Amino acid sequence: MKRTFRLTRSNEFKRVRQSGKSFAHPLIVLIASASEQEGTRVGVSASRSLGSAVKRNRAKRRLREAMRPLLPALRPGWHLILLARKPLLQAEFAEIQSAIAQLLQRSDLLIKTDDQNTPQG
Repeated sequence: MKRTFRLTRSNEFKRVRQSGKSFAHPLIVLIASASEQEGTRVGVSASRSLGSAVKRNRAKRRLREAMRPLLPALRPGWHLILLARKPLLQAEFAEIQSAIAQLLQRSDLLIKTDDQNTPQG
């Protein structure tokens, strides 16, 4: 995921956590907050409860990569945070992608297509 699509500052994370709505899945928690900006930006976080820095960084890389193909299908004007949960470390990559797609559908952040709610490709 390119840096232009990421939330990077702690004050941005705090604002989204305070004003956003959360959606939970056994692998991931999604927090979404409307923003004044045109595009949608995504931040990822992994707490120390996941384990060592190596495990936390791996979880964040997997979340970013699973989110990357879905970025064009997101509604503009949102800030999102993806929080990794411990089972994410043992999950297959396809499970992570599916979990993110489910959370985005539940939060109504995917642009609707004629055939289905998920992007083609």
